[in-house]
Amino acid sequence: MAPDVLLTPDVCQCWLGIDFGTTGARAIAIDGAGAILHEQSLAFGDSEAARSPQVWRQVLMQLLEELPLGIRAGLVAIAIDGTSSTVLLCDRQGEPLLPPMMYSDRGNSAWVETLTAIAPPGHCVQNASSSLVKLLTLCSQPEFETARYRTRYLLHQADWLAFLLHGQLGLSDYHNSLKLGYDPATETYPPWFQHSALASLRAYLPRVVPPGTAVSPIWPDLAHRLSLPLDCTIHAGTTDSIAAFLASGVSNPGEAVTSLGSTLVLKLLSTQRVDRAEYGIYSHRLGDLWLVGGASNAGGAVLAHFFSASALIQLSQQIDPQVVSPLDYYPLLKPGERFPLNDPDLQPRLTPRPTEDREFLHGLLESLARIEAQGYHLLRNYGATPLSLVLTAGGGAKNEVWQQIRQRYLRVPVLRSPQEQAAYGTARLAQRSAMAKFNRSL
Repeated sequence: MAPDVLLTPDVCQCWLGIDFGTTGARAIAIDGAGAILHEQSLAFGDSEAARSPQVWRQVLMQLLEELPLGIRAGLVAIAIDGTSSTVLLCDRQGEPLLPPMMYSDRGNSAWVETLTAIAPPGHCVQNASSSLVKLLTLCSQPEFETARYRTRYLLHQADWLAFLLHGQLGLSDYHNSLKLGYDPATETYPPWFQHSALASLRAYLPRVVPPGTAVSPIWPDLAHRLSLPLDCTIHAGTTDSIAAFLASGVSNPGEAVTSLGSTLVLKLLSTQRVDRAEYGIYSHRLGDLWLVGGASNAGGAVLAHFFSASALIQLSQQIDPQVVSPLDYYPLLKPGERFPLNDPDLQPRLTPRPTEDREFLHGLLESLARIEAQGYHLLRNYGATPLSLVLTAGGGAKNEVWQQIRQRYLRVPVLRSPQEQAAYGTARLAQRSAMAKFNRSL
């Protein structure tokens, strides 16, 4: 058997972040300066495996087992992020009692109507994909009757995975718990949770702590089996999207990260909280600041629909980013938009299409930049800190012409994010929290 491992001064200290995304998981270990020491990823296999807690458990343990021995010996802390609003009900031993409801699942719309009557107008729980609606939906399933007396905890994906390492059940962080109804401003569940419609749920609600909070050293048996330090601490995690934001290193109000993936996602660090559910705008707490965000249905998926990756590169190089395209599109693949416009019936606007593909692409890039600028303007109009800098993540971050077009509209510096991996952001979350705890002990 492997010997017990304790951190010693001659071992290189490192911090591990583990990201559980939609198709697989990734682990990144960093040193004290934030440099990546090791990175690895594992796929779930298929869509059914991605929904299986047993597969999550296997992938988590395999990621730890495959860490180089030198990394394992120097681990100071570990934190995990998971997909937002992926939830499961567990018994007192932490074993799932029902299949989890995933981030993309929608709960019973009748519960949305119930919460609309209970919660404040526009609250983020009033959505069929919220954690609270999913909890209500799970508890109203016929299968729940046989599990009722064994049910003890509602956990998010990141909560359950962290439990496998530290053994503390009934614990969550306030990023994952926002859509469960937890109020990070008051650090409590709100008064409307006393409503009779929610009375049966209160026993299952987790205790909520700030993301990054040191929870407990790793289970001794697990540390022994994996040759990990006995004093390696497991920290409360976060969601995958916030972990990706943390990876950017943004730390000042007014700085933002735009993700140019299949959709257009904006996240702005602000001194003021903004919650406007009708636009899909809500705020996560980051220390004394707020991460205000919104997501458009427009984005890179439209570009990929019309152009191959190689065509995008070639045609972009033929565009002068300082020349304004006369084309005015709203690039959607199907009707419906929520941010920065609130119109579920908004129709895609992709005509007229010029004969030259270069001009068509120019119009699409210009229009997407316009939507991004409107989004940040909307956040400011509702009280968020004015924009001062944008870092770009996602596949579109590689397009320098698009970056220059966006900068023309945003009128602030637009740069590529130095790090985009959520696992890196989670590693930094664990590191900052561990170092803060160390500094307070001095």
